[in-house]
Amino acid sequence: MSTLSATSLWRDRRFRTFWSAQTISEFGDRVTELALPLIAVTLLDASPSQVGFLTAAVWLPNIVSLFIGTWVDHRRDKRRLMIVADLSRSILLLTLPVAYWLDVLTLGQLYAIAILAGTAGVLFGTAYAAFFVRLVDRDQFLEANTKISATRSISFMGGPAVGGLLVQALTAPVAVVADALSFVFSAVQISRLKVTPGAHEESTEPFLERARAGMRYVLKHPYLSRSLGSATTVNFFNLIGMALLILFASRDLGLSAGIIGLAFGIGASGGLLGAVSAAPLSRIFGAGRVIAAGAVVFPGGMAFVLLAHGPVWMRAAALAAGEFVAAFAVMCFDVPLNSLQAAVTHDHMRSRVVGAFSSINYGIRPLGAVVGGFLGTWIGVRETLLVSAAGGMLAVLWLIGSPIVRTRELTGLEPPEL
Repeated sequence: MSTLSATSLWRDRRFRTFWSAQTISEFGDRVTELALPLIAVTLLDASPSQVGFLTAAVWLPNIVSLFIGTWVDHRRDKRRLMIVADLSRSILLLTLPVAYWLDVLTLGQLYAIAILAGTAGVLFGTAYAAFFVRLVDRDQFLEANTKISATRSISFMGGPAVGGLLVQALTAPVAVVADALSFVFSAVQISRLKVTPGAHEESTEPFLERARAGMRYVLKHPYLSRSLGSATTVNFFNLIGMALLILFASRDLGLSAGIIGLAFGIGASGGLLGAVSAAPLSRIFGAGRVIAAGAVVFPGGMAFVLLAHGPVWMRAAALAAGEFVAAFAVMCFDVPLNSLQAAVTHDHMRSRVVGAFSSINYGIRPLGAVVGGFLGTWIGVRETLLVSAAGGMLAVLWLIGSPIVRTRELTGLEPPEL
């Protein structure tokens, strides 16, 4: 591929095609994230623990991401795997309205769909890591991640509102059809892309040995090992707080569901601003410093919520401000870090790297939520949110003294010799 100008992705037809697929799919995901628990609660009379199990089921496949990524790394055509993942998720979701119309919908089906669709999502994500670097030039990594992250932020701003209207108008099981169709659209768009597959490498290594090699690669890598430690720390403590944030906003701050939703929607706009600001901030201050600042400010956003007092509008404003700061900072953390990881990873390891990251980084999230619930009962909700904020800031310690902090530009970065 030829080297294009910094703004060329606006004119890059292949990237626009992929971007459109991701945009529609992200908005569809917001519908399902709202509809799935509503199906469990309103139609199947699920208990709080059963809803918790449903949330855990969504994240559960990430534990085996390393093994999925190891298998994906040995497949030459990653684009085909992404299409299969999209179509699989579409078919799985379409079973929900069918079961609802036939009056055979059960919690067991919801758990199965959550696990299987989550597995397909891991397949898509591990294949995407290798596909991305074939689609976008190295000097466009930051711009591409900025645009994709901005789209995701917009979906969190408007997606829940759209999902709520669909659920109210069509019922939750039927609303899921929107997400199923979004996956079909994504599969069609990706199938239109002409991306040269990477070179196929024959390997006589046993599967488990290749998986171990992928984990060793990450843990010995001077950039990846530190970024994994930082991201895992911030995710663990963030989930401790997120498990109780809505409870705190409702009971301690006395906010209604409508006001909480409005505050979250306003706060989500910080993610959009952060996504479009991450690249210019990285150029001004250096990518490594922006990543480190994001690691501190992201969990620190919880402090705004803990300081809430006064009339309802002030409490709601504090909740929105905390969400805004956190959403802005997490994009300043994620966008340059994702781009840096793409630049310093060897091609034959990309899917295994994503798999190893997901196994640890996302696999820790259910544990964080469980710990948050336990601490909330033991020491109190407000105190647990303080632990979440303070503990999350420790993530920056992984970056101190690492080559990540010293990185200013991504151009010219190469995978190190290990």
